[in-house]
Amino acid sequence: MPEGRRLVLVVGASGVGKDSVLDGARVVFRADPRVVFVRRVITRPAGSGGEDHIAATPEDFAALCRAQAFSIHWPANGLAYGLPRRMDDDLGHGRVVVANVSRQVLDDARRRYPGLTVCAVTASTATLRARLAARGRESSAEIEARLARVGGPTVGHDVVTIANDGDLTDAVAAFARLIGQLLPVSVNPAT
Repeated sequence: MPEGRRLVLVVGASGVGKDSVLDGARVVFRADPRVVFVRRVITRPAGSGGEDHIAATPEDFAALCRAQAFSIHWPANGLAYGLPRRMDDDLGHGRVVVANVSRQVLDDARRRYPGLTVCAVTASTATLRARLAARGRESSAEIEARLARVGGPTVGHDVVTIANDGDLTDAVAAFARLIGQLLPVSVNPAT
């Protein structure tokens, strides 16, 4: 079982700005080999917007699941998402591994990676409504339905909450501090 003390799983409702916070942290740690941001495999075409992901057909994704190529995988919103098993190698080499996941996988992840950290990115309902409307992907009714599904806060002794209602640089700085607290002194560069 991979040691999870340096695993950071980022969760949050659509519109809270998870991708923006993650992108900002990638810039902060771009030259630091001690930090790895997991590139997800998603059953969404490449170049379809959103995060830089590894595109897979549903058939290819199913084959990868059968081959146990993922450390964690889940379905959401008609798509399938997976974190490649390479993240276990990175954890084994003492790196901080950061991944964007769904809250639905947290219980399983906590069993598999004891000591992990959950970073819950949040924003007020008003902020979420405005951001979702600005995207222009959903009708007002669909936005309200999405907001109704947001649910309560993510809880647990391992949860650190970062509010992303204000200036994005503040949320990125808070997230970078969280990652910085987990950094190992050094990592074997030969691995």
